[in-house]
Amino acid sequence: MAAVDSFQLLYRQISRSCGFYFEPLALVGALYAAGKAVILLRDCSTLVRVHFLARIIPIKRLTQRFGDWAVINGASEPVAKAYAEELARHGVSIIFVTQDQSSVRDTAASLCLSYGIETVVILADLSLGYAASKPVKEAIRGKDIGFLVNCVESPTSPQSLIEMHEQGLFDLVNKNVAVATLMTRLVLPGMVQRGRGAVVNISSGACCRPFPRRVALTASTGYLDHFSRALHLEYSGRGIFVQSLTPFQIAVNRPQSSSSSSSSGEGLFSPKPEVYARHAISTLGVSNRTTGYWPHTLQCGLMRCIPEWIWVLGSHMLIGSS
Repeated sequence: MAAVDSFQLLYRQISRSCGFYFEPLALVGALYAAGKAVILLRDCSTLVRVHFLARIIPIKRLTQRFGDWAVINGASEPVAKAYAEELARHGVSIIFVTQDQSSVRDTAASLCLSYGIETVVILADLSLGYAASKPVKEAIRGKDIGFLVNCVESPTSPQSLIEMHEQGLFDLVNKNVAVATLMTRLVLPGMVQRGRGAVVNISSGACCRPFPRRVALTASTGYLDHFSRALHLEYSGRGIFVQSLTPFQIAVNRPQSSSSSSSSGEGLFSPKPEVYARHAISTLGVSNRTTGYWPHTLQCGLMRCIPEWIWVLGSHMLIGSS
């Protein structure tokens, strides 16, 4: 009983000496909670404005707002094809820039028949250098280019850096960094001259956090995301809208890679390219940096709530168990 009485006495003494600080500490706690509530309310309102209101409220036609033609770089990617089809649905004519003409020939013909727009397929490998850009410059000359879509190229399966072939690694970084930057440099002067246009860089949510066995993809998409933000800061005042799209998993069938078959399942958090493109294009002109798809925005928000040291620790545990 003496020990209990002594503890209670000590607690009362401490309470008296610290009583002066209780109210300031309570005020600090209330301010902290209010700040978190304001941030949560802001994020919820942004989610509704970007992903829901933008699809409900009618906007000006894309051709009137930005231009009549779109240049699609990385056209062999399923997401790029789906985005091109969504633009064609809005009456935008398409210029496909690709290294493999057969991969987009059928898509170009289908868009012409379905939507009555013009399509041009340009065979060019800009990773070879500036000299290879001549066909692109000839194709865009005299056209009202209102859109440039740069789509990142993703590896067919996760690989560590030393597992990647040297040439494959060089091509991946070169296409996702140098080619996207050069394409923007080719198209941007005409947009600035006309005082309107949109540059859409489709990268990946891998830029948000380091991912194991995705080193090159994480780094190159991080570049494209920062490039978009800097470009928007520099040219938004001249009528150019630059958007960074950072989607997470998209259900893409890649028959050439058996290891990626598990990632091709469709679901709420893994939409088909057509579904993703339909959502993403509704955010054009609304948000300059977004995932483009509201479930992915929820994923991104949850991911950012996790401290990076916990994320890294979890990644190490995942690698160790695999």
